[in-house]
Amino acid sequence: MDYKKAGVDIEAGYQSVELMKKHVAATLRPEVLGGLGGFSGAFSLAKIKEMEDPVLLSGTDGCGTKVRLAILMDRHDTIGIDAVAMCVNDIACAGAEPLFFLDYIACGKNYPQKIASIVKGVAEGCMQSEAALIGGETAEHPGLMPEEDYDLAGFAVGVCDRRDMITGENLKSGDVLIGLASSGVHSNGFSLVRKIFEKEMTKEGLDTYYEELGSTLGETLLAPTRIYVKALKAVKAAGVTVKACSHITGGGFYENIPRMLKEGTHAVVKKDSYPVPPIFSMLAEKGDVEEHMMYNTFNMGLGMIVALDPADVGRAMEAIRGAGETPYVVGSIETGEKGVTLC
Repeated sequence: MDYKKAGVDIEAGYQSVELMKKHVAATLRPEVLGGLGGFSGAFSLAKIKEMEDPVLLSGTDGCGTKVRLAILMDRHDTIGIDAVAMCVNDIACAGAEPLFFLDYIACGKNYPQKIASIVKGVAEGCMQSEAALIGGETAEHPGLMPEEDYDLAGFAVGVCDRRDMITGENLKSGDVLIGLASSGVHSNGFSLVRKIFEKEMTKEGLDTYYEELGSTLGETLLAPTRIYVKALKAVKAAGVTVKACSHITGGGFYENIPRMLKEGTHAVVKKDSYPVPPIFSMLAEKGDVEEHMMYNTFNMGLGMIVALDPADVGRAMEAIRGAGETPYVVGSIETGEKGVTLC
């Protein structure tokens, strides 16, 4: 008896590492010390010492049951972008620049080409957010997971000067809300998505083309989460202060927008101020999901919302467009009970 007969293929693990090395190498920053394969990832803090009062911010997350779609479609090269996005967008909301990322893949069986494809997506997400992929773990779990299954999660660390942290403490009535367009459902609400499209959760169903979507159902749902790090950096570089910021993830508008508000401020979002992608109309109609639940579950076409002074709107919109994102003026801040109103 040996480890391979017990279900864990050590040689496949070595092969996975070799196949992913080129993807990891593309993400490295000058601060990374050492190479892939050590017991830990090393990152120099020399540049951080230049800050007046550096603050480290961290975030960890996964892709939820969106992974099931990647498995059904046998397409694994974008789900890693989602894993990175869910972490770096969260810490960017606080004003942090992502420094490095680590991934964790749990699988029923290590198929080296599949693992390398997953890590390729992780590396792409790291490049989009300018974070280094300094380590990770692929854990083979025979008997715990079916051979074809896997799950993916990650962990990001970023830094900012305390004076540059986005806290919401300076919010006031009259501040403007700018929404950044999402690529679709992103990585939240997929348990409901899969329930609504239960009959379509096959390779054939996901490969079906829908005129209203302009693509197949699978391509629309698997579209990777937008990473807004560069857009927020561009706004800062333009001399604009983001007063508050919300990553619209699980819980949609009703849970996430209040998280960026201070007591005594209320957000008002105009639903007709931006185009809602057709996938959300399809979900609402097919699943008979009432409107409040849609906005309480999904991003409804806005992946991030920032609040800023009215005088800064023009410069911010220009900076966001320059970073490749699509911004909309979607509402404002009013005096009132902490919360959000959609109208």
